[in-house]
Amino acid sequence: MFKILKYSFFDLMRSRWTYLYCGFYLLLAGSLLWLSSDLSKVIISLMNVVLVLAPLIATMFGVMYYYNSREFTELLLAQPVRRGHIFLGQYLGLAGSLAASLLLGLGLPFALYGIFASAEIWNFFTLLLTGIFLSFIFSALAFLIALRHENRIKGFGLAILMWLFFALIYDGLFLLLLSVFSDYPLEGMAIGLSMFNPIDLSRILILLELDISALMGYTGAVFQKFLGAGPGMSIAIAVLLAWIALPVWGIRSLAARKDF
Repeated sequence: MFKILKYSFFDLMRSRWTYLYCGFYLLLAGSLLWLSSDLSKVIISLMNVVLVLAPLIATMFGVMYYYNSREFTELLLAQPVRRGHIFLGQYLGLAGSLAASLLLGLGLPFALYGIFASAEIWNFFTLLLTGIFLSFIFSALAFLIALRHENRIKGFGLAILMWLFFALIYDGLFLLLLSVFSDYPLEGMAIGLSMFNPIDLSRILILLELDISALMGYTGAVFQKFLGAGPGMSIAIAVLLAWIALPVWGIRSLAARKDF
């Protein structure tokens, strides 16, 4: 599995799309740091970009990599290698390359700016952590969708629909639900429903660290009120880890019984 992971990781790190992805973060972070000396505002601006872009790129890369490496995967399946090791190695190589691109693209400008001597260092680490979580979560979900559907058009369509649901549609449905049942106590339900969306959960995690009540929204305020900043962050991280573990389990389970 480690050899497959290593091959997939370095194969993707040599891709021009990976260079573009990393270069975009380098340019964006560098520009924001040049325009503003307030690191807190820069981190908030990057949060809005990372929470949308990281899941989208992970979704697209996950689907594209699976379909483009289909022949190589069939060659590996003909070897005396466990199926679980093959697909787990490919997934970890994919998610690792995306995480490395994000770390390098955001980390280098902030390191040169002196983030390690700043009071905002933990806020920045939280931003990186959520970006890594989202890269692993959505690449796993996309990989699982592609593994489930042989038709490329259908696989791409479902993957984009999945991203749209978590990035846009879920929030709209959630606000509609809160509006319809506004006369009822919804705090517990708000906490529970927010855990079913890794993007919202990542946003809450960052805002809890930044402690910006004006930007938290309803679910973030509920998290802070009922759970507190420390326990709320711990629960959010645990749920995000579960969001990684469940799709990975699905990949291994589906790969074990799929007829290639």
